[in-house]
Amino acid sequence: MLKNNKILHDIDLMDLADFEDETFVINLLRILRDHKSIKLLSLHIQGIRPSDQIESHLIKSLQSDHFMRRLFVPTIPDNARWAQNGVTVAGGHGEGSTNNKLCSPYFLCVVDDDQIGIIADTWNHRIIQWKFGKRNGQVIAGGNGNGNRLDQLHCPTDILIDKETNSFIICDRNNRRVVRWSRHDGTTRGEILIDSTHCYGLAMDDQRYLYVSDFEKHEVRRYQLGDKNGIRIAGGNGRGDDLNQFNYPTHLFVDRQQSVYVSDWHNHRVMKWIKGAKEGIVVAGGQGYGSELTQVYPVGLFVDTLGTVYVADEQNHRVARWPQGAKQGTVIVGGHGSGAEANQFIYPNGLSFDCHNNLYVVDKDNNRVQRFSLE
Repeated sequence: MLKNNKILHDIDLMDLADFEDETFVINLLRILRDHKSIKLLSLHIQGIRPSDQIESHLIKSLQSDHFMRRLFVPTIPDNARWAQNGVTVAGGHGEGSTNNKLCSPYFLCVVDDDQIGIIADTWNHRIIQWKFGKRNGQVIAGGNGNGNRLDQLHCPTDILIDKETNSFIICDRNNRRVVRWSRHDGTTRGEILIDSTHCYGLAMDDQRYLYVSDFEKHEVRRYQLGDKNGIRIAGGNGRGDDLNQFNYPTHLFVDRQQSVYVSDWHNHRVMKWIKGAKEGIVVAGGQGYGSELTQVYPVGLFVDTLGTVYVADEQNHRVARWPQGAKQGTVIVGGHGSGAEANQFIYPNGLSFDCHNNLYVVDKDNNRVQRFSLE
């Protein structure tokens, strides 16, 4: 299959479910990792839940310098359940600006191999890195008060990691700009990628196109890195509730077909815009504001390979799951009213999964991040 005298530029494993023998899969991953002529590997896991052995080899592969870091999240079983009591893994010591506290955090991304959360600590005007379970985090961007200098942020609301450049891309909301900060030690200032945008949410696809929601123009634009203009790919038809409109779009998710999922906040719905479409499809909510299972006040979201939408339902203090084509969601954590108990939230905002499908929720007004383990 792999010949040492042949340079392979692109190998695409479409479905590991085709391989029933776990030993074969592990050996294949080992060969791919050690084959230094491979310049690009796009690995898609569908239809199986990897064993600990397979996950171990995946993580080792992703840490290899010559191995392209493109790993698609395993399908989450449609009957998956999570512990109903969360464990605080960051913050939880009240509101504040010291490194053991958060102040209305909005979003996080999880670095699996190190069990680290990168948190948009919004009202502290900083990005903080937190080794889960440790008492203190470490400021890695901003933290110099609110302002528009390049060493400052003003209410950042979203962040993603660009592994190609080993940097963070940050939605610096109140400065109306998107900025990049290097992940290298000693970085003290960022650079402006996009300015004059009322950004709220960010996403990046496989081809490194950057997607940005604009809550003032009620649109989503796609940018090639280095291009400050971009092209509008969703909305932009004024504020409204028609299928070609948004009313305050917030967080985004983009799948490998470049379909964009948008939390359409004030329309109480999540929209899916297929690449090239002129209007979106309602995939969650759309039934007005309320606490019924058909209703949602969406912010952070995640979509698995089956098209199941997981959404932080902020005003209902819960996280809901909407399978593809569902008319209503199911509550997977929270939903016990507003509060600070282990099974409660006060305005959950961001969510993320690790490679073991454990769920992490940014519990904004409790100033903490909660982990809910997969059962």
